[in-house]
Amino acid sequence: MRLLLIRHGQTPSNLKHLLDTGRPGPELTPLGQDQAAALPQALAEEKIEALYVSTLVRTQLTAAPLAAATGLEVQVRDGIRELMAGDLEMRGDEEAAATYLATAFAWSAGDLGRRMPGGEDGAEALGRFDAVVAEAAGTGAGTVAMVSHGAAIRMWVAARATNVDVAYASAHALGNTGVVVLSGSPDEGWQALVWEGRPLGPEGRSPEDGGPAGEPTPAP
Repeated sequence: MRLLLIRHGQTPSNLKHLLDTGRPGPELTPLGQDQAAALPQALAEEKIEALYVSTLVRTQLTAAPLAAATGLEVQVRDGIRELMAGDLEMRGDEEAAATYLATAFAWSAGDLGRRMPGGEDGAEALGRFDAVVAEAAGTGAGTVAMVSHGAAIRMWVAARATNVDVAYASAHALGNTGVVVLSGSPDEGWQALVWEGRPLGPEGRSPEDGGPAGEPTPAP
């Protein structure tokens, strides 16, 4: 299966760098709406057969133009919502951001018992995302698009893609409507093919990467 993991469009909380992970969450900014409107053209060459979004409104608004263009029914699943910030909710300071991402990438590295302060642990977070991916794989669709969230996507890909490790995922933030393309299945495993326009090789390094680039920033 070809899996497209798409981060939602820009929100007001993104502009303020807030860990805004609660339901229903903010709507899109005017730029976020433009980003969503551009997705059908950006993904025109993909033969998308199933479209999933999270229970947070920003993913549903982001997916609406893509759903209209493809004629697909949007499947809403809580499992691909953002990593819940718990006690860090709505904080925008550097300490909170660092704790949030350190916890998320500890999950990617296998420390599933570690808990987000006041929130979920790694087994819960990975388990819920895995369940939606498994459901999509079970439909038999050749290409599936999921509009999800920055930290959730980066955490899951670093945990599940054989060629993306924590160092790469933490160093490469995912912009609004950025896409990670993977190939594989829940049984055989996953390989990341493209990270926000960067083609990836077997070891996860893109040709233009001389070393880690970008800064690890919160991406709720």
